[in-house]
Amino acid sequence: MAAQFSALSRNKQEDLDFMRTYQPQNQEVNHLRILLHGPVGASKSSFINSVDSVLQGRIMGRALTDALSGSSFTRKYKTYKIHKGPDDFYSFVFNDIMGFEKDTNTGVLEEDVELALRGHVEDGYKFCPSQKLTEGDEGYRSSPTLDDKVHVLVCVLPVGSVSLLSKEVVKKMREVRLATRDMGIPQLAILTKVDEACPESNKNIKDVYKSKYLKKQVDKFHMLLGLPQNCIFLVKNYGTDAIMNDDNDALILNALRQMITFGEDFLNDL
Repeated sequence: MAAQFSALSRNKQEDLDFMRTYQPQNQEVNHLRILLHGPVGASKSSFINSVDSVLQGRIMGRALTDALSGSSFTRKYKTYKIHKGPDDFYSFVFNDIMGFEKDTNTGVLEEDVELALRGHVEDGYKFCPSQKLTEGDEGYRSSPTLDDKVHVLVCVLPVGSVSLLSKEVVKKMREVRLATRDMGIPQLAILTKVDEACPESNKNIKDVYKSKYLKKQVDKFHMLLGLPQNCIFLVKNYGTDAIMNDDNDALILNALRQMITFGEDFLNDL
């Protein structure tokens, strides 16, 4: 965890400048594509809103979230571009996807996540938990370009839920991880809601990487999925907050910069 902690001391403006000037070097790609996946209630949409908030300098809420539903609130495959100015966008996009659930015929299917990774799922496709998307179906892209494919896969999970994950959900996440490995796509994870899980960190959010409890959860998650600890990041999303916080921004920017760096390395190795 030392790498993440040291990165938090980086100048915020430097990170913001990096995001603003970043452009994929691969000429076949207009936007670096980051796919977020995880169980129901993982705060995937909240993370997208939080990144948008940091880059806009004000609280944003374009990605719809829900605090009450026990099932996945996200039903469609949706691409989120973030405005850099009135008429242009940052050179990375997020894709949000339906969450994993314990029971069969509920939540997103692992096969559909793998299709999304390969670029076969069209924007706006509504997932069907009881039937995987197949060629010829509405929403299936037969000939995806490199720009359509996913360049970074990010698992999202509330840090307090690491020990509560069912065997069924872990199995689904693990299968997606292995399929992603076979495609050579880099993988990271963000553990959200650190403020709820660790009251001490909530008092001083910049100390999250000093928390023994949070370190223990990172280690547990590492053992569950096999992701290296230095690819697992701690984040507090903007939700109930009415004002921005520089220390909170640093956590979000740190995770985002690593996503972009990993994705850029992947594209450059093709």
